[in-house]
Amino acid sequence: MLIINADDWGRSPAETDAALHYYKDGKVTSVSSMVFMKDSERAAELASENKVDVGLHLNFSEQFTANNYSERLRGYHQRIVAFITSNKYAQVIYNPVLQREFSYSYAAQAEEFTRLFGKLPSHVDGHHHMHLCANLLFSSVIPAGTRVRRNFSFWPSEKSRLNRAYRAFVDRWLARRYRLTDYFFDLSQCIQDQKVERVVSLAKSNNVELMTHPINSQEAAYLMSDEFSELLQRLQVGSYALV
Repeated sequence: MLIINADDWGRSPAETDAALHYYKDGKVTSVSSMVFMKDSERAAELASENKVDVGLHLNFSEQFTANNYSERLRGYHQRIVAFITSNKYAQVIYNPVLQREFSYSYAAQAEEFTRLFGKLPSHVDGHHHMHLCANLLFSSVIPAGTRVRRNFSFWPSEKSRLNRAYRAFVDRWLARRYRLTDYFFDLSQCIQDQKVERVVSLAKSNNVELMTHPINSQEAAYLMSDEFSELLQRLQVGSYALV
C-alpha cells in the first residue's frame, strides 16, 4: 500500500489549500497537521468537512504563529526552538535540561490536536522530522502503539554506512514501541533521483509512505502528471488508518 502524505496542513492557508486540492483529486491520501499555527483552526474544519485522514505534525523547530496558547508554552517552546536550531547535530543530542519542556510541548500539541479535530491523530510525525530528536526518541511521551513516521529509507549506495547504521538503530528503537510503515520516502528526492518507479514497486508488497509538500511547484506538477496517475493505477493507495 502507498500512503501519499502531505505535510504542513494548517501551517498556512496556501499549504492547507494545496494539500486539500490534491486530496480531492486522489493524489494525496492523508495529511499531517500543525497546531498553534495561523491556519490550524480553518484546516481542522476543512479536514472534518472533507473526511481527511489527519496525523499530528509535531513542531519543535519553528515558532508558533497563532496566539491561542499559554505564556508557559510560549517560553518552553522558544527554548526548544533555540536548542534545536542551534546547530545541525542538536537533533541527535539528548538535552536533559529541556526534557520537561519537550514533554510539556508535546502534551500541549497533542491536546490541541484533539480539541481541533475531536479525535486522536491517525499518526505522528514531525516538522523537519523533529519527532525523531533524541529528547522524544529516548522518552515515552508519545504513547506506545501510536503510528509513527520512521526514518527515510535509502538504498545502500545513497548514504554512508554510518548514516544507514544510525537510521537502522533508530528504526529498530521505534519499532519496539510504535507502529511503522515498512519504508518512507520524500517525493522531491524521488523525482530528482528518478526513483518513483522503485518506490511504487516496493508499495506492491509493503506499506510505504511517500511524503509530499504540494505547495512545492515541482511536486505539484508531478502529482498531477499522467505518469503518476498511471503508477497509482497499479497499486493500492491508502492512509495511516490502514497500517
